Amino acid sequence: MTQTPTRAQASAHFTVPAKHPMVTVLGSGDSLLRVIEDAFPATDIHVRGNEISAVGDAREVALVQRLFDEMMLVLRTGQPMTEDAVERSIAMLRAAENGEGASETPAEVLTQNILSNRGRTIRPKTLNQKRYVDAIDKHTIVFGIGPAGTGKTYLAMAKAVQALQAKQVNRIILTRPAVEAGERLGFLPGTLYEKIDPYLRPLYDALHDMLDPDSIPRLMAAGTIEVAPLAYMRGRTLNDAFIILDEAQNTNPEQMKMFLTRLGFESKIVITGDVTQIDLPGGTKSGLRQVRDILTDVDDVHFSELTSRDVVRHKLVGRIVDAYEKYDSRNGK
Repeated sequence: MTQTPTRAQASAHFTVPAKHPMVTVLGSGDSLLRVIEDAFPATDIHVRGNEISAVGDAREVALVQRLFDEMMLVLRTGQPMTEDAVERSIAMLRAAENGEGASETPAEVLTQNILSNRGRTIRPKTLNQKRYVDAIDKHTIVFGIGPAGTGKTYLAMAKAVQALQAKQVNRIILTRPAVEAGERLGFLPGTLYEKIDPYLRPLYDALHDMLDPDSIPRLMAAGTIEVAPLAYMRGRTLNDAFIILDEAQNTNPEQMKMFLTRLGFESKIVITGDVTQIDLPGGTKSGLRQVRDILTDVDDVHFSELTSRDVVRHKLVGRIVDAYEKYDSRNGK
C-alpha cells in the first residue's frame, strides 16, 4: 500500500493479491468493510475490483492503511477475519497511536495459537490476553485479574491442556473455593459430590471445549485431570502439575496462603479472579485483594490485569462492566 499526502488530507491505495478473494477482506455482504467505515467515518473508502482506496485525514488514512496490512498478514496464515477481529485490530492500532506502549501488532496477537481441537483453535483476542498468555509461559505463578468475560480462566485452562499435551506437566489440577453467590454447601441438596458440582461445572464445561469429551472421564479416573474444591488442596504438595485456582476473590487470606504454598517442583500456578465480584461473608477479607501487596516484589510471580476492553463475550458485557465501575467509583466503593 502506498500513501500520497496532500495539504490537509492523504490518500492511500491498496491492492489485494489475486490469491485472496475480496470476500475474505471485505466480509460476506461487505460486513467487514462496514465495520471499517463505521470506525473511520471521516475517511472515504472505495473498492473497485481488487483495489481499495482511502482518502481523508492523514492520521486516519495511515491507520486504515495499517489495518489492511494487518488484515492481510492474518489472512496469509489461513485464519479468517471476523467483524470482532477487525474491531479489536482497530482498537489495538488506536491504542498504539495514542502511545499506550503496545509493541505487539494486531496480527501478532490474533495469530498466536494456543490449542486446537476438533477444528477449533483457541487464541488470544486482545493485547492484554496475549500478554497474559505470554506471562504464563514465562513465570511460575501468574495472577489473572479482571472482570467477567475476559477469558482469564479459559485461556489459563487452554495453556494447561497445551502443557499436558506437550508433556511439560503430568497432570492438571483445577480448583475453586466453594463459596459463591450467597449459597453454602450445607444448604444444597444431595451428596457431597452433587453439592460440589455446581461450583465446578464451569471448569468441566471449558474442558469439554478443549479435549475429546470421551477422554475426560478416563483422564479424571487416572488422576491426570483433577477438579476439586479448594479445601481438598490442604496438606498436599503438588509436583509436575499445572494448577489453576479460579474465582480466587472468594478465598480468604489464609486460604490463599495455603494454596500458594502447595506449589511443588516442576509445577506452574495460575490464579484467576475478579476483585469486584467478592461473595465472601461480610467482614471477611479477600485473599486475592491482599496478595498483591504481599507478593508484588517477589521474583517469578506476575500479575496480569485485564479490563472491560478485554471482554470477549457479547459487546454489551463490556459496557455493563464499565457501567458498574462508574457506579462504584461514584459511590466510593
